[in-house]
Order: sequence, then structure tokens, then C-alpha cells
Amino acid sequence: MKVKVMIFDKLIPILFLFIGVYCFSQQDTIQVKSFDDIPKSKLQKDEYGNEYYYDEVQKAKIYKINGEQVIVMDELTLRANPHFNNQLDRNFYFFLNKKLNRVYPLFLDALEQYRAIQKESANMKGAERSRYMKQRQTELAASYEKQLRALTTTEGQVFAKLMSRATGKTVYEIIKELRGGWSAFWWNVKGNIADVSLKTPYDPHKYRDDLFIESLLQSNWNLGYLQPYPGANEYKVNK
Repeated sequence: MKVKVMIFDKLIPILFLFIGVYCFSQQDTIQVKSFDDIPKSKLQKDEYGNEYYYDEVQKAKIYKINGEQVIVMDELTLRANPHFNNQLDRNFYFFLNKKLNRVYPLFLDALEQYRAIQKESANMKGAERSRYMKQRQTELAASYEKQLRALTTTEGQVFAKLMSRATGKTVYEIIKELRGGWSAFWWNVKGNIADVSLKTPYDPHKYRDDLFIESLLQSNWNLGYLQPYPGANEYKVNK
């Protein structure tokens, strides 16, 4: 659920309530600058004449009201961490966070390349498209094959699920689209050998690992540890 925050003096208590609920549900802290450390040249004024600093990373306005620092976020995603069945479950959640942070830069590059290929080849047909795809396959293999093969099984699965979340397609479907069905079949066989299913879609309601990934994505984005990819907020978790 997303909450738009408006700035009115009467809404300050509600604002503190939202921030309190947010911090409790996240079990994290919002990292922002101290208002006193902000140069005067970087301060702005809102429509009521109140001075504030806009933190681009946190997407938040920082005020100092009656000697207290007040944080007003543009948009909050209120959520609870997934329920952990035991300590092993909790440990796996934080283990998955490390894998997500390692894989995320590679995922961003791959997603950008895939979207560029889609855009550039949209009006191509026949032999022209085949030549273009062959050229891009060679370029992508040179750039990413070693990096992908260096991923652990868990990292490979996280990468596959991130691509599925961003594109609405499984990695198998993406490979089939770019390289043909026979190639996709063999890539899936290789993936299964390493316990990575390229045919499994991203579904936080069906797969517990995906629920963990979704929770970690929202947490990392909200706290500014990772930057959302273009269109990240368009994904809807539907039951």
C-alpha cells in the first residue's frame, strides 16, 4: 500500500504515526542528513514558507520544527517483513539479501540490454532481424557469459527471478524470444543441472523465496541501498 504524504501543520501527528508504523514494520532506520549539517544554499521553502532540504536518495523532505527534525517522505510503502518459521528461515532471508545486492548491478545491465534489443528490433523482420540478433548475441555473450557462469546457484536463481519480475517473462521465454526454442531448451537443461529453473515465473504468493525477494527489494529501495529500475513500481503483487 502506498501513502502520499501532504504537508500541513495539522497532519504532523499523523506524519509521525506513519513514520513510526513504517520503522516498526521495516525494522530498519531511515538514513538522512541532520538538518543542522545542511548548507543554507541547499535549503528550499515550501508553499507555507517553511525551510526544508530535499534528500534525493530517500525521496524525503527534511524540516526542523520547534527544534525537532521532521522527515516527510514523498511516498511510503508500508509492509511487514515476512513471517519467519524459525531461526534458519531468518538466516536465509539475510543470506538472500547479500545475494540480491551482489546480483542487482548485473541484473540492471542485463535488463537495459534486453529493453534496448526489444526497441531496436521492433520493426525488423526476416533476415534483417536474424542478422541483428546474431550480432547482439555475440556482443552479449562476450560481455555477460563469464559473469553469469560465475554466479552461484542461489545468485543465478535471484537473477532469473529479477528478470521475470521486470519483464513479466521467464528467462526461458526471453532466451526463446532472442535465440529460438531449441537454444532455450538447452539453456533450461543447463539451468536445471545447477538447480536453477529458467521456466519458473516470479510469484511472491506462490514461492516463499520470491516473497523474501520482494520484501528485500522494497526494503532496499525504501532505504536507498539500491535504486529501483525503470518501471519497478509498475509491478503489482496480485493474489
